[in-house]
Amino acid sequence: MSEAGRLILLGAPLGNPADASARLREVLGSADVVAAEDTRRLTRLARDLDITVGGRIVSYFEGNEERRTPELVEVILGGYTVALVTDGGMPSVSDPGYRLVRAALDVGAPVTVAPGPSAVTTALAVSGLPCDRFCFEGFLPRTPGARRSRLRALAAEERTLVFFEAPHRIGAALTDLADTFGADRPAALCRELTKTYEEVLRRPLGELARWAAEGDPRGEITLVVAGAPVTAPERPDDDTLRAAVAEREAAGRSRRDAITEVATEYAMRRRDVYTIVHS
Repeated sequence: MSEAGRLILLGAPLGNPADASARLREVLGSADVVAAEDTRRLTRLARDLDITVGGRIVSYFEGNEERRTPELVEVILGGYTVALVTDGGMPSVSDPGYRLVRAALDVGAPVTVAPGPSAVTTALAVSGLPCDRFCFEGFLPRTPGARRSRLRALAAEERTLVFFEAPHRIGAALTDLADTFGADRPAALCRELTKTYEEVLRRPLGELARWAAEGDPRGEITLVVAGAPVTAPERPDDDTLRAAVAEREAAGRSRRDAITEVATEYAMRRRDVYTIVHS
């Protein structure tokens, strides 16, 4: 038994066991309890890593996490270490984990992480799309109406978007994406990342939709979609620019600041606004 109980979230390999960290190996061997999304996959991972899981193994998945969460919290409060591992990537990220993390924090139990692979950042890195700003949307709604409604709400999002999708729904999802975002919107479909049959298709949404319709997509899929194009606001005439600067000056801004703000608002060079104001 540990001196103080705690919860450790383990980042597991997406597919290639060689991606397992030294700390993942250490925690799997030393934790008092290992809660696994799929106990069979955990056993296979331990065998691939040539390690022995030292503690008790229990299942923790969508179907039993509501019942098992208070049991695991009691274990932690009893002074034991509980490690949580999912089938791949980080717990809580579209995988079981959030409920247990929240419950542990609510009773003041320590929660820490042994970082590891993430399908979200892995797909972003290989997509060839901008990674400086992105948003993760997880799985789209399963029903067509709800899915299209969600996509309409995201159509103007300028950040790169990352989705998870099941292979039997990816065709319908890509069709709706192409219809809503435009068939020419760049995207990257990442399938079976880090595994033997890894495949990354970097094509416009319309082409990806046709690819899915003509084939039989299989495996775990992460879809990266470029954000909506950023359009600069229409440049107003000179009198409107002068009035905008004057309005800010009247509100207490210095002329320098007023010119800077107007130039930023209309995506213009500051010197051009300065010249117009002083002409």
